[in-house]
Amino acid sequence: MRGSDQRSGSLFSYVDLEGRVRADHPLRTIREIANAALSALSGEFEAIYAAGVGRPSIPPERLLRALLLQAFYGVRSGCARS
Repeated sequence: MRGSDQRSGSLFSYVDLEGRVRADHPLRTIREIANAALSALSGEFEAIYAAGVGRPSIPPERLLRALLLQAFYGVRSGCARS
């Protein structure tokens, strides 16, 4: 089952996440572009995941955004060896 890509709010944080990134930061523009591309793929993602079967997955949109951040900031995977 495909998980929801909606934010659950500030469960463990007392500071708004939007307030932590300045308004003119380039990541905001990149996020808009990525969200537009991912919403265009939403039907494809929905077709891959069986409805009502199993536990909800981590939304593929969230995983792809995380991979973008890894690429931009050079965060190494735990599997990468130098």
